[in-house]
Amino acid sequence: IIKDQIDCIYNDMGTDAVKIGMLSNKRIMSCVRDKLLEYKPENVVLDPVMYAKHGACLMQEDAIDLLIEDLIPLCTCITPNIPEAERISGMKIDGVDDMKKAAEIIRNMGAKYVLVKGGHHVGDAIDILYDGENFHEFVTEKIDTKNTHGTGCTLSSAIASNLALGKSIDDAVKLSKEYITNAIKHDLHIGKGNGPTNHFYKFFEGELKNE
Repeated sequence: IIKDQIDCIYNDMGTDAVKIGMLSNKRIMSCVRDKLLEYKPENVVLDPVMYAKHGACLMQEDAIDLLIEDLIPLCTCITPNIPEAERISGMKIDGVDDMKKAAEIIRNMGAKYVLVKGGHHVGDAIDILYDGENFHEFVTEKIDTKNTHGTGCTLSSAIASNLALGKSIDDAVKLSKEYITNAIKHDLHIGKGNGPTNHFYKFFEGELKNE
């Protein structure tokens, strides 16, 4: 089914960028790898969704090696958060310097760019982009809210979208970071659990200014 879905897209409109999210097991991961090799998309952004917010594992342990060996080398950019970066790099991350070291390790696995997201740290939300030569820091104030469901997925999708528009990786990350920060700032209070960010806050800017 997954292979057929990908074939339908490429046999119809094609893609300017591909964003990869949760791949729970080796069989699904192999499908995606095979299609990436077949169609060779120009921009591939991988969000290695390994853990849920409450800590549950979302990727089978035996699939992580396949992710490292077969998928990361096919990526334009990989966007792990700190727990994911720790698992992929095999090192403990306790601060910005460790984030940079982990980014170097992960880039050496074959990705063109690595964005290590620092939202799990106390203090400002600091993301580190490594391009193989230089580190770029993207810093925003951390927003006190429980409604952060889907932030990583949104950020990686926004980066892929901006790359599809022809933006450089620096601009793609900068614009995407601004977008997700505002989406969190104008969060949606839905239900009793972790609510979602507000992806459509720009449609309500007039109302927001009047608050």
